[in-house]
Amino acid sequence: MSIWTDLTDIDFRLDWINAGGVKTRALIAGEGEDVIFMHGTSGHLEAFCRNIVPHVKAGFKCHAIDALGHGYTDKPDSNYEIPKYGKHVLDYMDAQGIKKAHFAGESLGGWIAGWLAIHHPRRVKSLQLIAAGGTKANPEIMQRIKESTTKAVKSDDIGLTRKRLHLLMFDGEKNVSEELVQVRHAIYHQPNFVKNIHNLLCMQEMPIRQRNLLRPEDLAKITAPTLVIWGRENPFGDVPEAHKMHKDIAGSRLELFEECGHWPQHERPELYNPLAIAFLNEHSG
Repeated sequence: MSIWTDLTDIDFRLDWINAGGVKTRALIAGEGEDVIFMHGTSGHLEAFCRNIVPHVKAGFKCHAIDALGHGYTDKPDSNYEIPKYGKHVLDYMDAQGIKKAHFAGESLGGWIAGWLAIHHPRRVKSLQLIAAGGTKANPEIMQRIKESTTKAVKSDDIGLTRKRLHLLMFDGEKNVSEELVQVRHAIYHQPNFVKNIHNLLCMQEMPIRQRNLLRPEDLAKITAPTLVIWGRENPFGDVPEAHKMHKDIAGSRLELFEECGHWPQHERPELYNPLAIAFLNEHSG
C-alpha cells in the first residue's frame, strides 16, 4: 500500500498557502465543513494519508497541513512554541477563509488544537485529541524524542529515520512502509530542516515545555465537543495521562485503542475513521 494509493478515489490537491507570510504545504480535498488535521513533532501531513478518503466521502473538506517549521512549510529561525504554532494555524484559516473548523490533532498537533480551543474557542467547532501532548513534562520521554530525532536528522543513515518512525508504532513492521521512511528521510535532510532542528525540538527543553503546558485549569476552559483517542501501547504517554485529560475536559469522551501506539489514526484506521466521522457528524451543522 502506498501513500498515494491511499488517496485514490477522490480529487485532491497539494497546494502552497501563504499563511501570514509563512509558505505552508497543505493537502486539500473534499467539500463540506472544514476538518484540519495536524501532525506531531517532526511529522508531516502524510501522517493522515489513511484518513482523508473516508472523511471526504463522508462529506467533509479536509486540510492536512505541514506545521510551522515542519515538512515543507517554511522554517523561520526562532523557537517554535505553542502560541506560534497556533498563530500559524489561525493564519492558514484566515488565508483559506475558514471562520471555524473541526480539529484532529495528533501528538503535538493535539497540543496546538487544545491551545486553540482554550484561547480561540470561536474558531473551534470540535476537537479530537489523538495521543495528544502538552499535559506532562516527562524528562525521559522528552530526551527520547530529542535524541532519536536529532540522530535521524544529523545522519544520512536512513535506518535511523526508519527507527524513529518505528518508535511511534505498536507494529512498525506492518505500519511503517518504505515509502513513508523515504518521505520522512527526504524531509529530515532538507538543509533548512537540519539548520532549524533545535527550534523544532525546543519543546523538549524543560523550561520551554513548562511554560507551554496545558494545565488542568487550562483544559477546564475547553467548551468545544472533545474526543480523546489513545493507544494502549503509546510509547510517549501512558493511559493514565489520557484518563486525566478526559477528566479535566468537561463532557469529553475517551476511546482507547488496543494494539496501538502513538499514531492511532494511521495504525488503526479501521477504528479511527468511523469513530471520527461519527463524532464529526454529531457536531456538524
